[in-house]
Amino acid sequence: MWKSFCLASGIFACVLGAEMLLIDSAVILPMDGGGPRTFTAPDWAPWTLLSAGAVTVMHFVALPGRGSGPPQPFHGR
Repeated sequence: MWKSFCLASGIFACVLGAEMLLIDSAVILPMDGGGPRTFTAPDWAPWTLLSAGAVTVMHFVALPGRGSGPPQPFHGR
């Protein structure tokens, strides 16, 4: 379960970072009828989310599978 949570959070961070790279600002309309608010991300946020998400996804790939023992040494030809 933790392995799939790591993958999901990494993919979410990558998608959110890529979205912030493409969109400069977003207008948020509250449900209670208040005035709209504009959200502008800082310049460092997209790259931070992309890199943290990529590292998390790579960590997912490096984690051992369920029920697998310690890694076996590779004996080449």
